[in-house]
Amino acid sequence: MIRTVLIRGVCAAVFMASLLTMVPRAAGQVPAPPATPTAQEATSERADLLQEVSVRRFRRPALRVGQDYTLRATETVGDVTVVFGDARVEGRIQGDLVVIFGHADLGAAAVVEGSFVVVGGEATVAPGALVRRDVVTVGSDLDAPGDFIFAGEHIVIGTAVLGDWMRSVTPWLATGLLWGRPIVPSLAWVWSIVGVFFVVYLLVNLLLHEPVRASADVLARRPFGAFMVGLLVLLLWAPVAALLTVSVVGIIVIPFFLCALVVAGVVGRVSVMRWIGNSLIAPDEPASRLLALRSFVLGFALLTLVYLVPVLGFVTWGLVGVFGLGATVMAFLAAWRREVPKAPPAPPVRAPVPPPAPAWSTTPIVAPVSAASAVPPLAADATTPLAPAPPSAPPAVSSLPRAGFLDRAIAFGLDVMLIAVLHEGLRGTVFPRYSEFFFPLLLIYFIAFWTWKGTTVGGIVMKLRVIKTTGAPIEAADAIVRALAGVLSFIALGIGVLWILRSDDLAPDGQPARQGWHDKAVGTWVVRDTSGS
Repeated sequence: MIRTVLIRGVCAAVFMASLLTMVPRAAGQVPAPPATPTAQEATSERADLLQEVSVRRFRRPALRVGQDYTLRATETVGDVTVVFGDARVEGRIQGDLVVIFGHADLGAAAVVEGSFVVVGGEATVAPGALVRRDVVTVGSDLDAPGDFIFAGEHIVIGTAVLGDWMRSVTPWLATGLLWGRPIVPSLAWVWSIVGVFFVVYLLVNLLLHEPVRASADVLARRPFGAFMVGLLVLLLWAPVAALLTVSVVGIIVIPFFLCALVVAGVVGRVSVMRWIGNSLIAPDEPASRLLALRSFVLGFALLTLVYLVPVLGFVTWGLVGVFGLGATVMAFLAAWRREVPKAPPAPPVRAPVPPPAPAWSTTPIVAPVSAASAVPPLAADATTPLAPAPPSAPPAVSSLPRAGFLDRAIAFGLDVMLIAVLHEGLRGTVFPRYSEFFFPLLLIYFIAFWTWKGTTVGGIVMKLRVIKTTGAPIEAADAIVRALAGVLSFIALGIGVLWILRSDDLAPDGQPARQGWHDKAVGTWVVRDTSGS
């Protein structure tokens, strides 16, 4: 018993001794808290960060538009570009220095590692400045000392006269073009140009009185159509000129084509001015040269005031050009149709009327009977001849019901599928393997079928026909304009096509017009014709 107790006591003593020896080791293994950085270490880290930022800043380019730029002697940057502002350089530029329509001043300690370019401004170089590459001046004056050092070439473009002109235009570019207005009231030479345009427009208004009047009438009756046609002409004149250039004969036509566009644009702007004046002073008075002159002057004055407003000035200037060009083209097409009318239909052949019988004659006079108007034979069981049934008169084309959106969409889908199959079959033979002729082929298909049949294959299936609002069939010029206007209807997020769904747009006969933008641009309806195409 005693022996057992002694053994247990010795074991407990040994265990406690081992615990006491392990406590210091465990305490030594506990991680010590991080030491607080000293002020010297914090200052060194801040200096490294500032140095890194400075290096990045030295390589960073500088751009100023409408503001001045100054580079001090202790600073270094990359490329420097200043537009409509002055540049004062005393430090180092590791790239190029470009100053456009401004004054460039290189100090005595300035160093330009790249080229030094000044456009439409002035350049002043102090003794001691250094340019390691080229010095280029475009219409600018360079004031540099005789010992000015540059390692490249000195390129001078333009004379001092060009420089003076460019410097005179600089205020208009800064306060006119950038502000979105064509007329800057503080510049005297701008008003001189306005006076020149007034004289030119006045002569056009007086000498071309009838064309201007016809264009103004088109604007009064169909402003939306004039806008669409003008937009189409602006979009298509470049492709048409390119096609004429490709052909040998077309090269001769290009100068006349461009001159016609310029004349149409000028006449169109004058017609817009007259239209505005007519709308304000005499909307219902008969046209006369005196009234036309008053309307033109009033319209020109109002547009001139609008051109002074920032942003709105250029927007109005562009809209006037589009409306005027479209109105002139529409008036020209209308005059062309009047000069080249269609052949009138042949009059119907009528049966000759027998002369009246004399009063003393008892024999009735019988009119000559032709084979076509012979009396039909008597029926087998009747005592009187059978009269032929009168032919049913076809309904007036303009009174046919308008086609709905779904019918037109199905017909269009059928036409697209037909052209897609045709294009796929001809790929590799007529067309290249990876061609882009599908869209032009589709456009030609619509124009050709509208001109030939007044409808397409899809329209024949759906019993649809395209007619003018007057009931006349569509012509080649109408088909071309309608097809191109249809492209715009799709490009404008499909709004021009969805315009067909409007129910408040009624035709003169009370039916919904169901016209898209391309229908309104030409004046057409799509009708359902169950009598056949």
